[in-house]
Amino acid sequence: MEKALLVGIITPQQPENKAKEYLQELAFLSETAGAVPLRRFLQHLPYPNPRTFVGEGKLAQIKQYIAENEDVGLVIFDDELSPLQLRNIENELKVKVLDRTNLILDIFAQRAQTAHAKTQVELAQCQYMLPRLTRLWTHLERQRGGIGMRGPGETQIETDRRILLSKISLLKEKLRKIDQQKSIQRKNRENMVRVALVGYTNAGKSTIMNLISKANVFAENKLFATLDTTVRKVIVDNLPFLLSDTVGFIRKLPHHLIESFKSTLDELDEADILVHVCDISHPNFEEQYTVVNETIKSIVKDEKPTLVLFNKIDNYSFVEKDEADLSERLAENISLDELEKTYMARLSGNCLFISAKEKTNIDNFKLILYSKVKEVYSQKYPYSNFIFDKYDDLQ
Repeated sequence: MEKALLVGIITPQQPENKAKEYLQELAFLSETAGAVPLRRFLQHLPYPNPRTFVGEGKLAQIKQYIAENEDVGLVIFDDELSPLQLRNIENELKVKVLDRTNLILDIFAQRAQTAHAKTQVELAQCQYMLPRLTRLWTHLERQRGGIGMRGPGETQIETDRRILLSKISLLKEKLRKIDQQKSIQRKNRENMVRVALVGYTNAGKSTIMNLISKANVFAENKLFATLDTTVRKVIVDNLPFLLSDTVGFIRKLPHHLIESFKSTLDELDEADILVHVCDISHPNFEEQYTVVNETIKSIVKDEKPTLVLFNKIDNYSFVEKDEADLSERLAENISLDELEKTYMARLSGNCLFISAKEKTNIDNFKLILYSKVKEVYSQKYPYSNFIFDKYDDLQ
């Protein structure tokens, strides 16, 4: 496993506590990709250095650490680096350098199983690589400038650019055909009510999917365990509907991926009901909740009925605060009961606190989901009200 260093910056827009949390998430991402984070470097800056992202002194400190620890072969930065920054940092550190975008793309490439997901990831990788081709051909750079001194590097880069542009065009065409097939599949399912699970990565969507639909979706305590949208028919109290498990979101999600996975995310736009799964045990679950909501707004055109599931209540930690302590209350000082009352009031009963792992409150979730699906059916097919009423009487 590759040994890695993690680098981030503290800015007026990104205070120290946020920067540390983002590096913690970057460490989880690097472990998911198969690397071992050895040390984290943070620097206070008003804005990222346009040449090297961090300052020269911090870069020298990282270089010294690499010289003292020869097994370090990878440095990962917590933001997307420009081609210039990437080249300058690699020239200085003499090791492999990745940014957050490249790392996420690598994880997606590992996780992709179907032809659809592989094509989507490959397209995103090609689009990311296109402006960064120059750093791949440094061994062909000309030694001196001027007339008659232009080496083969430029020719090779231009050739590669044409090949890459051609490949992007072919992948887009391939994706367009797959999207057409997916669109036809979705049209064939439009007579049924569709429910989509959505949420931050590693919030427990696949576990809930397996629990409700008896599906065998891959679920693991890693980021982006699921890339391919899985759709299963579910029956709750003789009421059938379709449940889909979608790719998880993350802050600073590369825009190439959002574009490439547009057809996958169309499941959200065409769903009748959204079930937003949130990991309540995460120290900053509220920020994750906001990130997902903002991403949904950018994808979904119309407002949809949404049920918020606060999952992993079995992992929620609460530290009782001393009454004499007048400092600001933190998330860990708020009990689960207080949170439940707060969110129940804020979301008008459209939320539930559950544990998919321990199957806590799952029966209540099924009841609420049944009532929401029944409501959508009643709006789509008014004549079905009579059938539902008769069924409820029999129950």
